[in-house]
Amino acid sequence: MRIIGIGLDIIEIDRIREVYRRHDRRFTERVYTEEERARIAKLKDPAPYLAGRWAVKEAVLKALGTGLTGGISWKDINVVREPSGAPRVILKGAALERARELGIARVLVSITHGRDIAAAQAMGVDLDGTSAFT
Repeated sequence: MRIIGIGLDIIEIDRIREVYRRHDRRFTERVYTEEERARIAKLKDPAPYLAGRWAVKEAVLKALGTGLTGGISWKDINVVREPSGAPRVILKGAALERARELGIARVLVSITHGRDIAAAQAMGVDLDGTSAFT
């Protein structure tokens, strides 16, 4: 396994809470996938969850070396939960195309939350010619 790209992001939870408070549905529909949005309704305070997913998406964009360019959208990066609770990234669209161009077969991620911040790290790796995205 070879590391191709890494990314790190930290976001203030209150910043996301305020955007969610002001723009609610417009914000979540623009940034989060349907699967990610389904979990929001189940949470008393969705701000830490939203901030963690935001941080993952930003970290993945950095690992891809792009930001939101080349047609990549927020929803091209879907953060799902494994049965163990661990986060896993599923790429689609332009994000998947970029990963394939770079030779990234899988993006490993880690999320952490504090009282005031959420942070995430993403690492794009190859898997000796096999892809975890298919």
